[in-house]
Amino acid sequence: MYCPHCGQQQITEVVRFCSRCGFPLEGVMQLLATGGTLPAYTAGPRVASPRKKGVRQGAGLLLLGALIVPLLGILASFGGGRIGTLFELLTAMAAVICFAGGILRMLYAGLFEDGAPKQPHIVMPYYAPPVPAQLPADRSAALPPKPAAYQGAWLQRPNTAELVRPPSVTENTTRLLDNE
Repeated sequence: MYCPHCGQQQITEVVRFCSRCGFPLEGVMQLLATGGTLPAYTAGPRVASPRKKGVRQGAGLLLLGALIVPLLGILASFGGGRIGTLFELLTAMAAVICFAGGILRMLYAGLFEDGAPKQPHIVMPYYAPPVPAQLPADRSAALPPKPAAYQGAWLQRPNTAELVRPPSVTENTTRLLDNE
């Protein structure tokens, strides 16, 4: 595999970064593993925000009240005596709990509960890196050749005994005084 940034040939297929320029090669390996198609990133299951849940609960309570209160009212009109009084009491309690409770639950959710989550949860697909090829027994063939060492004159260390000490500042000042 070659680095798409600098063109350096990589020794193995499991390197994460280019050995010359440091370019991250994981994305390149994913493209090669999938045949050049980008992997599909799918979000996890949608989770409703607390505000949305609260509004739904309040609306559900209102709808439940719209079903239960008329039913209890019908049962209270058919019942007589103590049973009718019991159904009238249940009808009044259901009306207060369902209608007032539903409206109050929606107001509370709208005013005090948090909205949508700040960062969406993204589930990345699992990527199995390719299995590295087995290196041959003779590892010298697997590595690039060693660069030839050039021992030119400019690479040799200077002999420090031959260096001349720089003149001091006082010598130059003294020479200026001697010229006058």
